[in-house]
Amino acid sequence: MERYDVVVAGGSISGLLCAREIASGDHSVLVLEKSHEIGTPQHCGGLLSRAALDYLGIIPSNRIVGNQIRTADIVSPNGHTVRVDAGSGILEVDRRMLDKYVAEQAQKSGAHIRAGTSFRGMTDGTVRSSMGDISCDIMVDARGASLLGGSDLLVSAQYEVCADWIRPGEVVVMLDNSKYPGFFAWIIPTQGGMGKVGVGGRRINATAAMQSLLDDMGRYSVFRKIIAPIWVGGPVSDVVRGSVVLVGDAAGQTKPTTGGGIYSSGAGGMLAGQAIARYLQTGDRSHLDYTDAWQKEFGREFEAQHAVRRILERLDNTAIDSILCKVQSSTLKRIASDGDFDFHVGAILALLGIRGVAHIARDITASEVRRASAYIQKMVKM
Repeated sequence: MERYDVVVAGGSISGLLCAREIASGDHSVLVLEKSHEIGTPQHCGGLLSRAALDYLGIIPSNRIVGNQIRTADIVSPNGHTVRVDAGSGILEVDRRMLDKYVAEQAQKSGAHIRAGTSFRGMTDGTVRSSMGDISCDIMVDARGASLLGGSDLLVSAQYEVCADWIRPGEVVVMLDNSKYPGFFAWIIPTQGGMGKVGVGGRRINATAAMQSLLDDMGRYSVFRKIIAPIWVGGPVSDVVRGSVVLVGDAAGQTKPTTGGGIYSSGAGGMLAGQAIARYLQTGDRSHLDYTDAWQKEFGREFEAQHAVRRILERLDNTAIDSILCKVQSSTLKRIASDGDFDFHVGAILALLGIRGVAHIARDITASEVRRASAYIQKMVKM
């Protein structure tokens, strides 16, 4: 039987960053990825900041960066559009190439990676895979949001589309709580007239919603279709379960406002890898729990975002139309964002302010309003 110090189930950004950190500590680690190619399927919008890439130890080369995002158009249900300046630090990345870049980092650090190999379970320190059994001390679960359940697991579809209505450097966010309850639709340009077009929402027929959106937009061709869950419920409370460590989407480390997770999920994998390396070096199991390290980076912001989500979900289409019709693009000098797709949140909350929030969402608690206030102040630079 093969033996490794750590087996990572899931070869996406969080699992690969975890493996990179473990291998960098001179420990043996094996990554199992069920897809036949690292980086597929690409079920992510792929927006993040240069600062986030730097934090994750990733160089923003032309290999992984497709577009620099200049603006975001926020479109209300009745068609009113507000344009937001995205600043100079927001990038659209090719998730397939990004994941492969991190896989190369992990491999060069000493990790072993096997694509086309499924994780089938673990019993008493033995991982069962489609390629046989593997003995290990720790198993890292990085298999994604599909492991989570409940009402905070939304349905989404994202297609790779070629169309002349996709404009380089211009993100489009379409708000409509009837068509996309609890979420939105989006267009993110990539290269050469291509883009990622997506829809998400609670209990929607994602395929039908996508078809309706595309039919409304005009002539297009679809090159790839992906249906995937989006988690907006925040982090799980227990990331260590015996000899299993949860990271990334499997640990709920995606943003409650948008489901974006390259930065926060990637950081979860990286911090978990560092914690596991310390455990393997010292034998002290208390090192395995990386919750405090992750919470220090993201905890307060995620709490605020959860409060913001509760507010936004209480806005019906009439309220959204009214809010965005009052916004003037000139009043929004810039919406600060970590690059995980919060342009629409900032635009709405910038105009609403806390009094507007409290009026629209009377059942929101005072503590939630205070947390949302802190988030507004961080995001919006007036």
